[in-house]
Amino acid sequence: MSAPAQIRIRRPVPEDAERLTHLHLDCWDDAYTGLMPQHFLDERRADIPSRVEKWRLILEQNHNTLVAEGPEGLVGFVSSGPGRDNDVDIETELWALYVRADRWGAGVGYALLEAAIDDRAAYLWVLHGNDRAIRFYERQGFRLDGTRDEHDEGLHVRMVRAGA
Repeated sequence: MSAPAQIRIRRPVPEDAERLTHLHLDCWDDAYTGLMPQHFLDERRADIPSRVEKWRLILEQNHNTLVAEGPEGLVGFVSSGPGRDNDVDIETELWALYVRADRWGAGVGYALLEAAIDDRAAYLWVLHGNDRAIRFYERQGFRLDGTRDEHDEGLHVRMVRAGA
């Protein structure tokens, strides 16, 4: 499956850092309002310039992020790379996949996932209770493996997928 009409998947450049920061913040609000304490979402917006600079450095140093861009601007992003968990025998971790709420169900998330990891074996962490995201990943072949990790913002659960 290719990207939905009028959506282009591309590698971001450092000049995208500000737009990517706002996309990231907006997507967190869309995905996590009601699932984690509101102060975590509010605190993320407290120092936007430092978040922009962090994204700029990330974009200058690696190529593990892709963005989805439509006529209205950035609508989603994905980041993946080497797995960071040493208790799972899978090399690729999906670090982040976010799409604006008004694009949920339109194929943007699928296109980003396919562009980032295709059908390779991979794993990811998702916030417990984020049923919409869990269902999305299950449709892509991921399954909960029973591993849990408690964070200040909430319980994270791991999902894994065997490669094709």
